[in-house]
Amino acid sequence: MPILTIRHVTSYHYRRAVAFGEHRMMLRPRDDDDQKVLESALDISPEPSELSWTQDVFGNHVATARFAGWARELSFASTICVEHAAAGFRAADIAEHARTYPFVYANDGLDLARYVAAAPPHPELTRWTAGFLRADGSADTYALFVGMTQTIRGSFKHRARHQKGVQDPLQTLALGSGSCRDLAVLMIASLRSLGIAARFVSGYLKVADPDDDRITGGNTHAWAQAYVPGAGWVDFDPSTGMVGNENLVRVAVVDQPCEAIPLSGTWIGSAADHLAMRVAVKVGAA
Repeated sequence: MPILTIRHVTSYHYRRAVAFGEHRMMLRPRDDDDQKVLESALDISPEPSELSWTQDVFGNHVATARFAGWARELSFASTICVEHAAAGFRAADIAEHARTYPFVYANDGLDLARYVAAAPPHPELTRWTAGFLRADGSADTYALFVGMTQTIRGSFKHRARHQKGVQDPLQTLALGSGSCRDLAVLMIASLRSLGIAARFVSGYLKVADPDDDRITGGNTHAWAQAYVPGAGWVDFDPSTGMVGNENLVRVAVVDQPCEAIPLSGTWIGSAADHLAMRVAVKVGAA
């Protein structure tokens, strides 16, 4: 499998020395069938008084740092070497009984319950989703997934949005635009309204120069996964219109976006002390 290196640096800058509370990090990619972490290093400055690693209920790697001193700058530098195999999605991958929507999850239903909508969706979302179905409410399952992914890519403007949190899917529909996480949440809400299990994914997008086979850049990214009988969890990226995991390195899979924040924490000082936060991501071929 191809090997990628990922360098992710986040730094916080302050006018004067401040104290730091607990910081939670989700920076280490998952070990899945199509990707495996070979090496992992996390450099934090100033050095934390305590650093612990755990896995959450979804199997994501979570690091927690605690600090004892004061400083004017706090930086986190994650360096990862990951083996990554591109996996596509074909109509033939779908189990025979699920090639036409609606379908039943059968024995997988209980495990997938948290990823399916429990409450009735908003009428506006229902109307938008109905556009991917035939008049009788059925659809070719493969065409449904691919069509929704590529329609969002073609119909909505993808824009950077630095505010915290995600837009409500209705707001994304009204604006016709959103960040990668907003577009992912729209697709997830739409699939869940159809009774299809879907979850939120955060990680890295590798970006290649079209005139060069080497990987030249990258950034943090968010997309959706849906559980397809026969194929299992499949990646769908409505921001790029891509189906399958090509160019995508998973860090966290969750049922709600708030559970997949790459880095969060607190600091103690005056609000005026905060100067800037800087983030740099580089994805390269090993």
